[in-house]
Amino acid sequence: MPIHAFMSAYKRVWLEQDSEGFAGLFTENGQYWNTPFQCQDTFELRKTYWDRIKLQQSISHENEVLAETPNGGIAHWHVEYQVASEELFEIWAKSTGTGLPDRRPDDPLPRMILDGTLVGQFNHAGLATNVRIWWHSMAQPG
Repeated sequence: MPIHAFMSAYKRVWLEQDSEGFAGLFTENGQYWNTPFQCQDTFELRKTYWDRIKLQQSISHENEVLAETPNGGIAHWHVEYQVASEELFEIWAKSTGTGLPDRRPDDPLPRMILDGTLVGQFNHAGLATNVRIWWHSMAQPG
C-alpha cells in the first residue's frame, strides 16, 4: 500500500514543516510536480520548494486515498493554515495567478484553504518516483 504510506508521510511532513523529510520521500531523481509545468526533481529542489511551508502556522491536513495500484495511487488532500508572513501571502498570490487581493496595511493576514488531488508512482521500497498534484487555493472568507 505505497499510496497509503506516502499520504501518511505527506501529512506528517506538512504538519511538522519538515523540508528534509519531504525531500526524502522520493527516490534520488524522483519528480514532484507542484503544477503541470514546474517539477522539482532533486533532493535540494524538493527541499527548497517545501521550505515555504515553514511560513505557515496552525496547519490542518486531511487526506483520503481514492484509488491504489501495487505501485501507485490517487488521493485527495485538503489543507488549511494561517499565513505567517507577507512573503508567503505574495508567494500564494503569484502561484495562483490571481495577484494580491485588496488589503489595507493593517489588515490581518488570511487563513488559507488549499484543496487538491495527488497522483503518485512508487518504487518497490515505497519511495516516490513521480508525484503530480493539482490544487487550488483561496483566502478563507472573513
